[in-house]
Amino acid sequence: MSSAESPSRTADKSPRQQVDRLLVGLRWRRLEEPLGFIKVLQWLFAIFAFGSCGSYSGETGATVRCNNEAKDVSSIIVLFGYPFRLHRVQYEMPLCDDESTSKTMHLMGDFSAPAEFFVTLGIFSFFYTMAALVLYLRFHNLYTENKRFPLVDFCVTVSFTFFWLVAAAAWGKGLTDVKGATRPSSLTAAMSVCHGEEAVCSAGATPSMGLANISVLFGFINFFLWAGNCWFVFKETPWHGQGQGQDQGQGPSQESAAEQGAVEKQ
Repeated sequence: MSSAESPSRTADKSPRQQVDRLLVGLRWRRLEEPLGFIKVLQWLFAIFAFGSCGSYSGETGATVRCNNEAKDVSSIIVLFGYPFRLHRVQYEMPLCDDESTSKTMHLMGDFSAPAEFFVTLGIFSFFYTMAALVLYLRFHNLYTENKRFPLVDFCVTVSFTFFWLVAAAAWGKGLTDVKGATRPSSLTAAMSVCHGEEAVCSAGATPSMGLANISVLFGFINFFLWAGNCWFVFKETPWHGQGQGQDQGQGPSQESAAEQGAVEKQ
């Protein structure tokens, strides 16, 4: 019995030992440094950015009251959300004549390009920051010894900085257009029944855009985080070391020249 139980116990301990070895090999102090701490912030705010934009949904509406006493007041509620292809969102416009009851209408505009670009960039930032943190914490020796990794990290950081600026600005402009297209006044203006004398239209509640506004804010926060991280990643590259080496090389030469001049004067 003891011989049969011993292999099972060793088999049970081996995964635990592997996990312990993995945790022991992590360099947690990297998270206290700006290079690792900012990466954690980038990871969090990337989640906030694509989560707040991708999960947004709102509603707009209006009421139509026909002058014909045979028909009651009709309430129109239109639901919309990410990816903001508003031209595919349908709603039924009531008609005040006796022949037909309603007509299918669509919202105006397609703002999926800036919204999807914003969300896609957030997802890529999420995965890249996770990979960078694994490299910083687990393979820190490889990152410091192999000079190609800091160079690649610096180039990718600069690229993400530029893309976050473009994505936040584009999505901010797209959100402004979404607000204009989903206003209740825009909804009543697009319905032909509201332009005649047979009906009276009134605007409904304005859509709540708080979550969408926060997503734009998170986009610019990501831009500032990536822009600030460029300096700390640049310090890990050989380019920064070469600059310091040149400064140190010029320093002794100038001092030695000054010493020689002082000797000659004496």
